[in-house]
Amino acid sequence: MTALDGARRSLRIGVMRAAPRDTALHAETLAAVDRTVRALAELGHAVEEAHPEALDDPQSVSAYVTVVSSAVARALESAGQRIGRTLEASDVEPLTWALAENGRRVSAAQLLATIEYVHAFGRGLASWWDGGFDLLLTATQAAPPPELGYVTSTPEEPFRAFLRAAPYGICTLPFNMSGQPAISLPVHMTTDGLPIGVQLVAPYAREDLLITVAAQLERALPWSDRIPPVHA
Repeated sequence: MTALDGARRSLRIGVMRAAPRDTALHAETLAAVDRTVRALAELGHAVEEAHPEALDDPQSVSAYVTVVSSAVARALESAGQRIGRTLEASDVEPLTWALAENGRRVSAAQLLATIEYVHAFGRGLASWWDGGFDLLLTATQAAPPPELGYVTSTPEEPFRAFLRAAPYGICTLPFNMSGQPAISLPVHMTTDGLPIGVQLVAPYAREDLLITVAAQLERALPWSDRIPPVHA
C-alpha cells in the first residue's frame, strides 16, 4: 500500500480561515478554504478552526527579510567572483539590488541572532502539531493571482515588488522558515477561471499524510479536467 491509497483513518485537521497576523482572505481564496473544509468533513476527517500561535508573530517577517537580504548580498558577491568583476546595480533587477544593499548593512552578530530566532520560530510553529493535530489547512495565498506586470519594481520604488507580493507569500512563508512539508492543491476556480489553491501542512517527516489526503481531495474535488481559458 502506498500513501496515495493510505489508510482512511479520521485525521484531526486545523483550519485557518485568515492569513497569518489576522490578514483577511479575499472572498475567492476563503471560498477555496471553505470548500475544502466541507470535502474533508465528508471524507470523515475532524476539522476545526485552530492554528499555531507562532503564525501571528510579527517578528517573523522582519527576520525573513534579514536572512533573505543577507543571502542575496552574498549571492551577488559570489556571482561577481565567478565572472571576475563586481556586480553593479545595472546587472540585476531593482529589487535584487535593494535587497543586497540591505543585506550588506546586516552585521554578523545581527545575522546570527536572526538565525537563532528563525530556528526558535520553527520549533514553536512545529510544536502545535504535538497538541494532537495531524494537518493544518490554510489558503495558499491571500488573494487571487495578480495581473501580469503587477509584481514589479522600478529604480525609484525598488521594494514595490516585495510589498506587492506580500499577499501571495504570506501563507507559505512561515513553512519555508520552519522547513515543514506542505502541499498546495488547486481545489477551486475563480469566477474569471483562474485556479485557487489551498495549502496543507504536516509535521516534520510526514509527507505521507500530505500525499494521502491530497489523493483523497483530488478524488473528491477533481481538477485535472479544469483548464483556465486562454485569452488572445
